[in-house]
Amino acid sequence: MTGSFDINLIEREPYGVVGVITPWNGSLVVSGSCVAPALAAGNAVVLKPSEVAPLAALRFGELCMDVGLPAGLVNVVPAGPEGGDALVRHPGIRKIHFTGGDATARKVLQSAAANLTPVVTELGGNSANIIFGDADLDAAAMLSAHQGPLMQSGQSCACASRVLVHESVHDAFVEKFVAVIQASTIGDPLDPQVVCGPVISQGAADRILAVIEQAVTQRSGELIVGGKRLGGELAQGYYIEPTVFIGVDNASALAQTETFGPVVSVIKFSDEAEAVRVANDTNYGLNAFVQTTNLSRAHRVARQLEAGSVWINTFSDISPQGPYGGCKQSGFGRTGGLE
Repeated sequence: MTGSFDINLIEREPYGVVGVITPWNGSLVVSGSCVAPALAAGNAVVLKPSEVAPLAALRFGELCMDVGLPAGLVNVVPAGPEGGDALVRHPGIRKIHFTGGDATARKVLQSAAANLTPVVTELGGNSANIIFGDADLDAAAMLSAHQGPLMQSGQSCACASRVLVHESVHDAFVEKFVAVIQASTIGDPLDPQVVCGPVISQGAADRILAVIEQAVTQRSGELIVGGKRLGGELAQGYYIEPTVFIGVDNASALAQTETFGPVVSVIKFSDEAEAVRVANDTNYGLNAFVQTTNLSRAHRVARQLEAGSVWINTFSDISPQGPYGGCKQSGFGRTGGLE
């Protein structure tokens, strides 16, 4: 039997060289989650760490050499904004992964447009943490304190900076929430007893304190905890008290802006529909958190929330098996999983 037939072959090919730009607040984690998949797919990598936190990335590069990766396969290039722009504009870079703020992301996208280089972004967040009336309040208070102002001093894109609490448990929750915060030790993060350290720089401290001052001046909410720079033996460091506002208007700058510091807004809601509406009323969409003992509600609410990941009764425990990333102004594309 003779005749002709078509063959349709699909080949998966590497990009070639991938540029990875990492943030200061999670340099090693982002390096691993972005560089390893790029290498596994057959690419070489140029890694540019944040100029204020290059050491973890340099150590990462040393480890790559120690395990025998060929020279030039992983290249760590510490640089400032000019170096990052040069990396993104280079015609030899075939794909970019950027993790950082949305203002810088816009500059990255503009520079990448010169060569139509594809870009994946993981950007900021302004996550809602919804506490329903049936939640375990002790567990919810502990989780909210650590996922909010304490962990990384609030300097995390996954920070649950807007705590939405059902009116039936609002006062009881706030009391427990504040108690956890006030019982937590602030200081040198190398001390095992410390759970909240400094912010990254003098500039960050000034910016965060200005946000707090503006919120007080504009009466965006009632300041009940914190709000000041720490004195005493910590006065020379960039330490800001974990800060809580209650009665916050979700339309205020305090609630709508990613503070990226130990500042949390508590917002009261009356029913499930209002909780979802307020949670989604932000330009960001990276994470959301739901505290409830009602499994049906957990699934129902999670599906309505505009967030790349929704965490039920737990922290943002990111695992490499699942895709991670945001929607809206929290970025596009994913790391982790098959993606």
